[in-house]
Amino acid sequence: MKLLRVGAPGAEKPCLLGPDGQYRDLSGTVSDFDADALSKAGLARLAALDPASLPVVAPGRVGSCVPRPVNFVCIGLNYADHAAETGAPIPKEPIVFLKSLGAFQGPNDDVRLPRGSKKTDWEVELAIVIGERASYVPENDAMRHVAGYCVVNDVSEREYQIERGGTWDKGKGCDTFGPTGPWLVTRDEVPDPQDLHMWLDVDAERMQDGSTKTMIFGVQKLVSYVSHFLTLFPGDIISTGTPPGVGMGKKPAPVYLKGGETMRLGIQGLGEQTQLVVAA
Repeated sequence: MKLLRVGAPGAEKPCLLGPDGQYRDLSGTVSDFDADALSKAGLARLAALDPASLPVVAPGRVGSCVPRPVNFVCIGLNYADHAAETGAPIPKEPIVFLKSLGAFQGPNDDVRLPRGSKKTDWEVELAIVIGERASYVPENDAMRHVAGYCVVNDVSEREYQIERGGTWDKGKGCDTFGPTGPWLVTRDEVPDPQDLHMWLDVDAERMQDGSTKTMIFGVQKLVSYVSHFLTLFPGDIISTGTPPGVGMGKKPAPVYLKGGETMRLGIQGLGEQTQLVVAA
């Protein structure tokens, strides 16, 4: 299934993307994509519905594919080819940081440059959506806790991230820096999350063109690993890192967003995002 939320910010309806491409209203079945809806039993109930029997929702703004999570977890330097372009060594363990929930937003909402920003960058990422509570989960049981996957743009201000005291959170958690969606694609529709093409364009110029094949730590490892440091709840996001092609790594000189650009990005089978970059 492809699940999405449609409507104005704070008033989104849970929907299913029908095989005919129409948004089908699920609000008569679930209030939102909460813990009950994202559980194995909840997803089975939704899968049993006939999309043609559900009301059609008129096209409109697509919100984040899940409500605001408890944890918006990100993994740094998790692609071997991205680590190489930044000159960083391959991590021995996953690099984990939390993105501010103020960054969390719909996939096509504007991205606002922070005041005084000089080095705002882009990062297309595969995100894991947690379906069932996970704490100290062994690797061989990790996938049971995954509801599905979505696209995240881990927008990053590199000066704040690297040059302003050494903590990544400053450059990763700015408002609007976490577009998420458009769809939550359930796990059964993604048989191999380690073999997905991913890309990002800025003003129609291809910047990132990679694959989840080059991830250092895969989905199963990451769910287990993160669950040993914090409890993951239904609807939580783990954004798993980015392939090469970020602005910071461009040669002969880095390229950053200045405002007025359009970012367009997507992952095979998971949909696309489009954001206009605007001044704060």
